[in-house]
Amino acid sequence: MISSQTAEHYKWGEDCDGWILASGSDLLIIEERMPANTKEVRHYHAKAQQFFYVLSGSLTMELDGVTQTVPARSGINIPANAPHQARNDSESEVVFLVISAPTSRGDRHDAPFA
Repeated sequence: MISSQTAEHYKWGEDCDGWILASGSDLLIIEERMPANTKEVRHYHAKAQQFFYVLSGSLTMELDGVTQTVPARSGINIPANAPHQARNDSESEVVFLVISAPTSRGDRHDAPFA
């Protein structure tokens, strides 16, 4: 059994947290926390598709130029090669799962807006 209390932890971005819940070449599952008003660098994955599932709070996801708000208990699929950026535009933290298949480790490429 694993939880965010026992999983490997790392910091990323603007004081965000990640906990690796499962990791292998074909799958990566991470619980992530983004404080209020934070964002990640816009990027894409050449091989991995990802599914973001919001546990609490509200996540703003820009996907290939279209911005959507993903509320708690909802998710969004990110196809491989699709530029995207997760943001927390709210005044409270957002906690979500990121499921990547195959793993997204070593498969992150910056994708600035044109």
